[in-house]
Amino acid sequence: MVNISELRDCLQNTLIFRGLSPTQLANFAAVAQLQSYNKGEIIFKQGSESSGFFVIKTGRIKLFKVSPNGKEQILNIFGSGENFAEFAALDGKPFPASAATLEPTELIFFPRMAFLDLLHRYPDLAINILISLSQHLRHLAAVIEDLSFKDVPQRLAAYLLNLSDSRATELAAPGVNVNVVTLDLTKSQLAATLGTISATLSRAFYRLSSEGLISVNGSQIELLDRDRLQELSQSATPEGT
Repeated sequence: MVNISELRDCLQNTLIFRGLSPTQLANFAAVAQLQSYNKGEIIFKQGSESSGFFVIKTGRIKLFKVSPNGKEQILNIFGSGENFAEFAALDGKPFPASAATLEPTELIFFPRMAFLDLLHRYPDLAINILISLSQHLRHLAAVIEDLSFKDVPQRLAAYLLNLSDSRATELAAPGVNVNVVTLDLTKSQLAATLGTISATLSRAFYRLSSEGLISVNGSQIELLDRDRLQELSQSATPEGT
C-alpha cells in the first residue's frame, strides 16, 4: 500500500515538484505507483507505448539506445530524486530510448493521463517541467558534441573531471582529496557512456596513465594533473578514436 505522506515528502525534494503546497503534493502522490526493480532489469524499451513518467526514489537507472549491430550508447544516468521519461508522458508518443536499472531501484511512477489531469489543475508545475526538460536537452547536446568532436581519451578526461567536481560538491569539506575518485560504473557501462567499446576505453586509460595525467588502482582513479586533463578535455582537434 502506498504511503501518501512518505511519497509527498520524497516528491517535495525533486526539481519537478519543487514549490508545490503539501495539498498539491498529496494529490500527485495519490495517483503515483511504487515500482521496485532488481539490478539490470528493463523498465521500458525504445518504441514501446508511453505509459507515464518516473521519479527515482532510490537507486540508479540508465537511459540508452542500442544500434542494429548491438552497440549500446548510454544517453544519461539518473539517480535518487531525479525524474525521467517526461518527454513521452507529455506527447504520448512511444519511448524514444530504453531504460534499465544499474542497481536495485525503487521508482515512483505517474500514469500519463492521471498526471496530465493534475497538470491542468496545477499549471504552475509546467515551469518546473520546462526547466527539467531544458536540463535534459542540454545534457544530450553535450553528449552529441562529445561524440562528434572529441576522441575517447578526451571524453574520458572530461568524465573524470566531472566525477571529481561532483564529489567536491557532495562533500564540500576541507581537507578531502577530491582528486581521488571511485568509478561509479563498470568498464562496459563507462564505455557505453563514452560511446566506445571496452578495448578502446582500456587504451584511453593507458594513455592518460602513461602520460602522467592519472594513476589507476582498480576502480580508484587519482587525477595527477588537473590542468593537463582540462586542456585535453577541451582540445578542439581529436587525435583519433
